[in-house]
Amino acid sequence: MSPSSLSRREFLAHGGAAAALLTSTPALLSAMVQSARSNNTAAVPPIGLELYSVRTELARDLPNTLRTTKQQGYELVEFYAPYMNWSLSYAKDVRMMLDDVGLKCKSTHNALTSLVPGEAMTKAIELNQILGTHYLVLASPSFTRGSIEQYKSLADQLASAATLLAPHGLLAGYHNHDEEWDVQANATRPMDVIANNTPAEFMLQLDVGTCVKAGGDPVAWVNAHKGRIRSVHLKDWAPGPDAQEKGFRVLFSEGTSPWQPLIAALESTGGVEFYLMEQEGSRYSEFETAKRCLDSWKNFRKSAK
Repeated sequence: MSPSSLSRREFLAHGGAAAALLTSTPALLSAMVQSARSNNTAAVPPIGLELYSVRTELARDLPNTLRTTKQQGYELVEFYAPYMNWSLSYAKDVRMMLDDVGLKCKSTHNALTSLVPGEAMTKAIELNQILGTHYLVLASPSFTRGSIEQYKSLADQLASAATLLAPHGLLAGYHNHDEEWDVQANATRPMDVIANNTPAEFMLQLDVGTCVKAGGDPVAWVNAHKGRIRSVHLKDWAPGPDAQEKGFRVLFSEGTSPWQPLIAALESTGGVEFYLMEQEGSRYSEFETAKRCLDSWKNFRKSAK
């Protein structure tokens, strides 16, 4: 499937009317999801690194960060917000680096501006097409502890983003934090609003640690949204203060997340296409943290056989 070749000017001029014109969008979205799944032929979905985990190293030396990530055994990377500062020429250089070391980039984390019509969305499309990604993921909403009404409005924007991105060969997604699991009016959670008001092809990227911290049941969530949890942040969590290396500072498998039943649900029901290790910080350096988490993941996979 080749992406649209709309110019910047054409996209910005017609983006607002795109939803009305793209009558074949549902079929197109479905075909794109099937294409993304068919490209993943591995028996076990590949494991990648959300590069926020090594943010200091990434800012210091991007080429070395990519080389080290591959050497440690990761197969994918997920870039986050700073990538939007790249020029298109530099993005091509980064794509060459990825190809040279043998890494893929299947998703990026973005601000809301990358998912609504405008200059930022146009640039995000161009950058992600260069990188070869499949998903533009909203990293977080533009508000904190929003109301159900705010989340309904956000869901409408995300549904529109899915329509607008489709002809460019891209899918949209949403990454949760802990606040989206809070029960609000009429026993409604923001995550339910997002899921219920976006198309089935819209990806619900599960951040496990924040769900567990909020008291959510990630296994039940996966089973309730068959085929939509196509990417997962393998972040763990344990009760206790950061000063005691608890909270999100625990390494993968050191916390209270129900990894065994969760991974089983993801691979039987959730439709997971790839995993991403994420770490906000730990008692070790960034690179060592990434390596130790990956080692724990590999040991987990062996023991689960």
